[in-house]
Amino acid sequence: MKNKFIVFLLSFIFFFSFNAYADQLDDIISSGELKCAAVLDFPPMGFRDSNNEPDGYDVDFCKDLANVLGVKIKIVETPFPDRIPALVSGRADVGIASTSDTLERAKTIGFTIPYFAFEFNVLTRKDSGIKTYDDMCGKKVGNVAGTYEAIRLEPFVEGCGGSFSAYQSEADLLLALKQGQIEATVVTSTVAWAHVNSGKYPTLSVEGTAPYDTDYVSLIALRHEYGLLNYLNLFVNQQIRTGRAQELFNKWIGEGKMPDYTIPGTYY
Repeated sequence: MKNKFIVFLLSFIFFFSFNAYADQLDDIISSGELKCAAVLDFPPMGFRDSNNEPDGYDVDFCKDLANVLGVKIKIVETPFPDRIPALVSGRADVGIASTSDTLERAKTIGFTIPYFAFEFNVLTRKDSGIKTYDDMCGKKVGNVAGTYEAIRLEPFVEGCGGSFSAYQSEADLLLALKQGQIEATVVTSTVAWAHVNSGKYPTLSVEGTAPYDTDYVSLIALRHEYGLLNYLNLFVNQQIRTGRAQELFNKWIGEGKMPDYTIPGTYY
């Protein structure tokens, strides 16, 4: 009787210890579904196809993650300002949404190693007279609120006689540029050429590069979910070392070597 009681007690302790240490990675696997936040007005990283289904580089990355976890995928559409709130509120488990790894954001959310790296171009109206980054001085420009580009662009243009307008989405930004509410913006090279080559914006052109540091973007999850973040780091590592990341780069960005996601002299 005593031995049975000890076995029962040990089983009881093990059960509750396991559940106490179970993390969000366990929850995702046991639920059978991954809720992945993605921005769907940021082609070719994320957009809706002709059937209104989510598609793009980030969406494929989400699908790859769900596949290795052995669960179904649910794409949670999140405008840029809603990426972190979607995770904090529980509407999404993971964000694969071109999120720059800033120290300010890291106070709220957890970042993985980079899974992509962006360079930047000036996207402008052909009639604006803007040919370089410095030509935006004295002009009306704008960007999506809270993005890396907006954080860099606003103080620059307001400091040299121009004006800055913030928008809630990439679609709103492009509409403002198309209608002449603003004369230029700064976007990633992938976005700039995707819009110009689409033929939907014949009045726009790509004019020069912006003197910004390379924008390294990471997968995001809740800051305290170390088990999930560790798994995501390994997932990104394997996407790159198996060549899958290069396949997606060729598919969505174009043939050629993908950017280097590491910084010389440091492991990250």
